[in-house]
Amino acid sequence: MPNDLLPTDESDQANSADMIDVLRLNLVPGLGPRTYQLLLERFGSPRAILDASMSQLQEVNNVGPKLAMSLVTHGTEAAAREELKRVKTAGVSLYIRDQPEYPESLGRIPDPPTVIYCKGTLVPADALAIAVVGSRHCTAYGRQQANRLAQALARTGITVVSGLARGIDAEAHKGALEAGGRTIAVCATGLNTIYPPEHVELANEVIKQGCLLTESPMDQAPKSGLFPQRNRIISGMSLGVVLIEAGRGSGALHTARHAMEQNREVFAMPGRVDSEASLGCLDLIRDGATLIRGVEDVLSALGPLVKPVQRTPTETVRKPAELTLSDQERMVLNLVNAESTAIDEVIRAINIEASRVLSTLTVLEMKRLVRRLPGGFVVRY
Repeated sequence: MPNDLLPTDESDQANSADMIDVLRLNLVPGLGPRTYQLLLERFGSPRAILDASMSQLQEVNNVGPKLAMSLVTHGTEAAAREELKRVKTAGVSLYIRDQPEYPESLGRIPDPPTVIYCKGTLVPADALAIAVVGSRHCTAYGRQQANRLAQALARTGITVVSGLARGIDAEAHKGALEAGGRTIAVCATGLNTIYPPEHVELANEVIKQGCLLTESPMDQAPKSGLFPQRNRIISGMSLGVVLIEAGRGSGALHTARHAMEQNREVFAMPGRVDSEASLGCLDLIRDGATLIRGVEDVLSALGPLVKPVQRTPTETVRKPAELTLSDQERMVLNLVNAESTAIDEVIRAINIEASRVLSTLTVLEMKRLVRRLPGGFVVRY
């Protein structure tokens, strides 16, 4: 999204005004996503919220005199314009909720961020994302498994999402980078303040092969309450969340809870039963989370996508399990569409022996990616 501070036509002026209103509200201390949602339901638009009186604001649940006063006195237009200048200087893009550029998966969660700051690039294929999270105080086993899984996910074309924290998060980002894949780091702080500070170089590498995302204003410093809040974005950007070495007090368990609320898959990698670092993961498995050992377990457990993802001009992904296919299986699958396709048409369209096409279709049927129909037709699930 362009960050032009000097709009040239009426459409740009309207978009700029909307952006200013959203940023004004995003700069109000104490205004969280759930309360913002309640205000939006009551008043209908950011501008109407800003124009409301203190008495009108206090008619909304969770809005007391202190927050009502903050809404009236903080987040001025001048402050929002200064924020826009910081955004432009840092080369950051803004994605506003309910606008076309806003990530679709994030827009479907109960309390999506009003605005997302993005440094780097978001691409359509990032809809195929898995979060890998866990303890900051992890063991060598945890680091190894996080790096290994992230590499495997990246090699299949999955974007790896994590929180740029020490421990498991850092290994997840590094694994995706080492495999040449894409990774997204969701930050609790503003993008002018990388936390932890020793991960500045890692953040710069993430920007080259993905992006940094946050809902916090540019200069927001670390605050304890921001980290659990940002975890809903980690899960919201993902098809599922993998926990590796999460103790019972780990903040990563917040991400698992958000994933459950958002109807995302929750996976956990088992560890030693006598290790404090693995107790949270073992509890999750006991309570119904899917036990995983590697990338195949993750992808096979994921159901059809809400919306097909166009990875390349010739490849459309409808189920993540398709990413584990061989080149030949993928070529054959992409000739079958969601409506019935004649097997003879598939054979004619591909430079492979008919017997191999038929055997490949049998494999795809066993993997529940296609279904045979009477009369020599197949259909894609």
